[in-house]
Amino acid sequence: MVVGDFPIELDTLVVGAGPGGYVAAIRAAQTGQKVTIVDKGNLGGVCLNVGCVPSKALIQAGHRYEHAKGADDMGIQSENTTVDFSKVQEWKSGVVNKLTGGVEGLLKGNKVDIVKGEVYFVDKNTVRVMDEKNSQTYTFNNVIIATGSRPIELPNFKFSDRVLDSTGALSLQEVPKKLVVIGGGYIGTELGTAYANFDTEVTILEGMKDILGGFEKQMSSIVKKRLKKKGVAIETNAMAQGVEETENGVTVTYEVKGETKTVDADYVLVTVGRRPNTDEIGLEDLGLNMTDKGLIEIDNQCRTNLENVYAIGDIVAGPPLAHKASYEAKVAAEAIAGEKTQIDYHGIPAVVFSDPELASVGYTEQEAKDAGYEVKASKFPFAANGRALSLNDSDGFLKLVTRKDDDLVIGAQIAGPNASDMIAELGLAIEAGMTAEDLALTIHAHPTLGEITMEAAEVAIGQPIHITK
Repeated sequence: MVVGDFPIELDTLVVGAGPGGYVAAIRAAQTGQKVTIVDKGNLGGVCLNVGCVPSKALIQAGHRYEHAKGADDMGIQSENTTVDFSKVQEWKSGVVNKLTGGVEGLLKGNKVDIVKGEVYFVDKNTVRVMDEKNSQTYTFNNVIIATGSRPIELPNFKFSDRVLDSTGALSLQEVPKKLVVIGGGYIGTELGTAYANFDTEVTILEGMKDILGGFEKQMSSIVKKRLKKKGVAIETNAMAQGVEETENGVTVTYEVKGETKTVDADYVLVTVGRRPNTDEIGLEDLGLNMTDKGLIEIDNQCRTNLENVYAIGDIVAGPPLAHKASYEAKVAAEAIAGEKTQIDYHGIPAVVFSDPELASVGYTEQEAKDAGYEVKASKFPFAANGRALSLNDSDGFLKLVTRKDDDLVIGAQIAGPNASDMIAELGLAIEAGMTAEDLALTIHAHPTLGEITMEAAEVAIGQPIHITK
């Protein structure tokens, strides 16, 4: 510690400036707390800098390229479509910079002090923040820990110039001719799809019996069909064994049903999950209750077993979703302010920006049955929707899960174009306690994809118009 390091006193300290941390800091400041936020990296965390936002930008660029190549069945042909991938990366970086700059403006606008440096906990009311030159002590009444997560590194696939994590895959300066993706979850599927749209020869190796295991098979099967149409090879029940690197590429060895196979590529992308960033910051000496996986245990107000210590986002139980972190951030900040608030995850959506997109909120049909509900599952196909047909993108369906006795909406799943946007209406229906009749009576503009929600609701109440019973 440097000489003259007099502690700075705070109401609330927020550790981590991702979509959990910066939202927590803003909401805490809005409740009248004196707030400082600290992060050793860039504002916006993984999501804005090397995760959600840049990956969606790359996915969108891939779609643009795919569409620019033409559509023979629509009578559109193009033979001269090219990609300047350095320009794609430049555009993607511009999107990121706009958003991260916006976060800084929002924090300053809410009078949040921003500190850059590494945090180390001294005790439950004190931290040291260190940068390359100095160390400063801060004391606080309350702290919200929002340090996020990092990619899991496999022992036989150490990250390098050719063995990539998601950050490396988003930073490539050329479109690879061949790419192997280890892990067919949402990150592997999204990035595999993005590069397949740029004409990369992609192989996905998934250790489980199917890709996108968190979604119903009838949803993931539509994505698999599209991937195979793009030329993506999918190997399930495939266990990656190791990799040999050369100056120009990699050879990946894997095993399927006892048979050893190899595949050559320019790069291999490892997306087998994420690890919480709860090590190396002194938490082990605080006496926090933690799981054997490094997750911090919290109550329904995101409070740990230490009364003044809160934790949110990827470092607590649940899916590592940016919008989950932001939701928990508001709950934690409001709890510190003494407001009556608590977490309720039932209305949190899950989305995969695959082709087509997948989205789910609330219960699936099976989850509802397992929870003891008698339910109806009412489906409406995109193929019966005029807007989907005019988009030449009509694969998929919307399924509404309602209680049998009163038609209360308790879940929904969508596989189809713009599922990521459509799911919000169904999340609102669940949060507001709406019934299928409420959705059916809501006038939806024509022709839009949103009509599919109304049509599925009409199926649920036994009055479908555009499909027969």
